[in-house]
Amino acid sequence: MIVTAYRPEARQTRRALLALLAGLPFVLPRTASAQMDPGRATAFIQTTGDALVGVLNSQAPAPQRRERVAGILRQAVDIEGTGRFILGRWWRVATPAEQQEYLRLFEETLIRNLASRFGEYQGVRFTLGRSQRRTEDDALVTTVVERPSTPPVNLDWRVADVGGNPRIVDLVAEGTSLRLTQRSEYSAVIQRGGNQVSALLAAMRNQLQQLQQRS
Repeated sequence: MIVTAYRPEARQTRRALLALLAGLPFVLPRTASAQMDPGRATAFIQTTGDALVGVLNSQAPAPQRRERVAGILRQAVDIEGTGRFILGRWWRVATPAEQQEYLRLFEETLIRNLASRFGEYQGVRFTLGRSQRRTEDDALVTTVVERPSTPPVNLDWRVADVGGNPRIVDLVAEGTSLRLTQRSEYSAVIQRGGNQVSALLAAMRNQLQQLQQRS
């Protein structure tokens, strides 16, 4: 693991990364079908990270990099389990039609957001740190992500067995679980909208439209 001395610019970089990853609400799946061995989790993050870095550092045009990053993310993340956990108690309030639209918007927004941002990066490399079992169902893998002219950032990836395959289920940056952060934000939007899930759907449609315009 890389240890760096405190620098103001390092904190700014970490804050920027947290802002970037606010759209990355990874969560534990509803059920995990098997125990996740730390070694298996590490191998999965190594493979996924190598694939992402290979795309990001390629000479392909940015639109192609974004599309390839999106494909990797769809394979690596438990998107449906993530979306349902993030909606939390409001899932039971939503109508079947709202549930269906929410999951569609969630996946599209998540993938477009990450792919559009990460797809612009180049000169990225990451280093694996320690891995440890967190519960019977998931393991935590520490990585150090580096970009040119910016301080390294430590990110912890939680990996669980979902349907017989390892999947990313949470990301912890600066001790902050991003699944819990996003869940709180989604709930706040619904409450401001009169406890109507439709308020969240409207906000997600607007965000998706903005992402589509930028890309």
